Amino acid sequence: MTQAMTTPWRPSAVQEAVGLWAVGFLTIVAAFLLLAGTDYPKLIATVGFLYLPLIPMRWRNEDYPDYGLSLRAWREDLRLFLVMSAVVGPVFFLGFAGFVEVLPHLPAELSRHLTPLVGEARFQPRLPPRFGEWVVDQLLVVALPEEFFYRGYLQTRLRDAWPQGRKFLGGRLGPAFWLTALLFALGHLAIFQAWRLSVFFPALIFGWMRERTGTVIGAALFHAACNLFVRFLEVSFFG
Repeated sequence: MTQAMTTPWRPSAVQEAVGLWAVGFLTIVAAFLLLAGTDYPKLIATVGFLYLPLIPMRWRNEDYPDYGLSLRAWREDLRLFLVMSAVVGPVFFLGFAGFVEVLPHLPAELSRHLTPLVGEARFQPRLPPRFGEWVVDQLLVVALPEEFFYRGYLQTRLRDAWPQGRKFLGGRLGPAFWLTALLFALGHLAIFQAWRLSVFFPALIFGWMRERTGTVIGAALFHAACNLFVRFLEVSFFG
């Protein structure tokens, strides 16, 4: 009886994962409300994604490699990143170009919810200013922390609770996979713009890559590449 009373309470895997996501989300929302117009909200998000999971991880004597932040499968990660870039890149370009053609014909209220892009669109390839800084920023400040938190920590803990799922091209897709993608999309509403929910769809690819290789490195590379490619297309079509 005494031993039962002194045993510290620990949340279930789902309570832990979703609770930590909620803490992170609300902290980022507060940062954007209080520190809008500065770089601090982005810094707070990056630090939170990397260090919040350490709290429950330390309860179990776990570390970053236990949640996919490891180079143990770097060859497979790199190969999968190159394959996915070659397959998805041209398809996304065609989809983006088609959307740009349709956009002027949509009702203004609808287009406002679908995209922040406005104005005349004509494709002229160009890189955004300070593109080299963008590469470093998107890989190390955005993609890697987000992939560790969502696909590394969150998807793993949810899979601990719901290990079931069907294999698809080498990756197990179950409740943990789908819920992680949903939470990733909802997390982007820290800045409340409806079009940000569209990240649900690339999140499915990131999650599958994590399941396929067992690490988050390939997913982080592809995540950064997607963000950079979108920015390239925005500048190339809209100036």
